[in-house]
Amino acid sequence: MDRRSFLKTSALGGTAAAASTLAAPAYATGKQTLTMVTSWGRGLAGVFDAAQHAADTINAMSDGNLTVEIKAAGELVGAFEVFDAVTAGQADMYHAADYYFTGQHPAYQYFTAAPFGMTAQEMMNWYHHGDGMALHDELGEIFGLKSFLAGNTGAQAGGWFSKEISGPEDFQGLKFRMPGMGGQALGKMGASVQNLPGSEVYQALASGAIDGTEWIGPWADEKAGFQEITKFYYTAGFHEPGAALTLATNREVFEGLSAANQKIIETAAAATHQWNLAQFLNNNGAALQRLQAGGVKVLEFPDTVWDAMGAAAKDTLDEYMDDEIFAKVRASVEESMKASSGWLVKSEGVYRAQRDRVMG
Repeated sequence: MDRRSFLKTSALGGTAAAASTLAAPAYATGKQTLTMVTSWGRGLAGVFDAAQHAADTINAMSDGNLTVEIKAAGELVGAFEVFDAVTAGQADMYHAADYYFTGQHPAYQYFTAAPFGMTAQEMMNWYHHGDGMALHDELGEIFGLKSFLAGNTGAQAGGWFSKEISGPEDFQGLKFRMPGMGGQALGKMGASVQNLPGSEVYQALASGAIDGTEWIGPWADEKAGFQEITKFYYTAGFHEPGAALTLATNREVFEGLSAANQKIIETAAAATHQWNLAQFLNNNGAALQRLQAGGVKVLEFPDTVWDAMGAAAKDTLDEYMDDEIFAKVRASVEESMKASSGWLVKSEGVYRAQRDRVMG
């Protein structure tokens, strides 16, 4: 895919390029200001925190030579328009979940989370000690981006529902918010799937525009207030077992920076990933206890639903195998996942089960 052709044919790209509210970034020697657009409403628990942490880390490490200014979703461009704003050069960098941009290229799914894919630890094994970072860069080069993972939610919950789910048939006609290929898989199960920015989900659920939603996990979901609307909460989901977030910089901007400042952005992204993952995992347990104390019914999908989700997920992923880059990324992910899982299941998996049995 040619980047210039992409920008000419992209409606969002054209909008971003024409937007009078955006000033073209200007650079001079010495101190530089970079505008970061995000897919997050200001203050969204965890995800906006990750964007802020990345910006603060870059600012501090550069000793004032780089200043990152954050714009939340809607302040310059919409939540799902950040990709085009940066590829068009109207903003310098974005912080988002790359699976929002599978319309630009389906392989972006794997740099957030694929259905029945990698956990957070498996993702980092692949990204830093396998082909992951190089493939992310290869994909970004098509669109004029330099991308790094910069955040992770850990395993995400199956979501909030207006009723209990007893079998696959309960997804027929269900209006459900789920982005990416996980949402496409639910569509194959009969759901009416919607992709809404995080800041719009509460109102959609409260108004009945949707019957259910996934968001992230107990802490972020509690902050969003979904427990005020429905009490049926499925704590394990198939769609995002370790969802990563991305900090992507316009490639021309990135290459115009000094080597030291380039390394600062890369290092800040990696530090943010670990900090953010720990933030989510540290807060989820206590939040789940509070939700249960408030009357939320914590549930697990029956095996029949898991089986249907697995079949739908495989069919969804298989539909993109005629794309060379997607096929290459998928093969790399699955090879790394199998290699990592073999040891993790036999070591940490066994230990956790025995710890819980022995220690209570």
